[in-house]
Amino acid sequence: MAEILVLDDVQDAGALIKRILERKGHKVTPFTEEEEAIAHVAKGGTDLAVLDIKLKKMNGVEVLEEMKKKDPDIRVIMLTGYPTIETARESLSLGAAAYCVKPIDKDELELKVEEVLKT
Repeated sequence: MAEILVLDDVQDAGALIKRILERKGHKVTPFTEEEEAIAHVAKGGTDLAVLDIKLKKMNGVEVLEEMKKKDPDIRVIMLTGYPTIETARESLSLGAAAYCVKPIDKDELELKVEEVLKT
C-alpha cells in the first residue's frame, strides 16, 4: 500500500488519521512539526501527504508549496476545520489533489485517499 505522511498540529488528530488509514493497509507517519514533515518528504518515498491548514508556524498551504519543491510528484490532501473558497482554490492551484473538512469523516477520508492514490 502507500507511504502516507500526516501533518496536524493536534497530535490526537494525526493519531486518528493514522489509525483510520493503517486499517486500510497503509504505512502512516504522523507529524506535528512543519519542518520535520517537509524534511521527511525531502528524503523521498512518501506517496501522499495529508496536511492540516491551521498549523503552528506555517499554514498548510505554505507546507504544500515547500513539499512540492522537494517532491513535485507527491500527492496531497488538505484538511481544515475552517473551510474557505480561498484556501480551497489556493491549495488546488498549488497541486493539492483533494480537500477534506474536519471533523474527519472516516468514509470520506478513506475514499479520497483511495481516489488520490489512483491518480
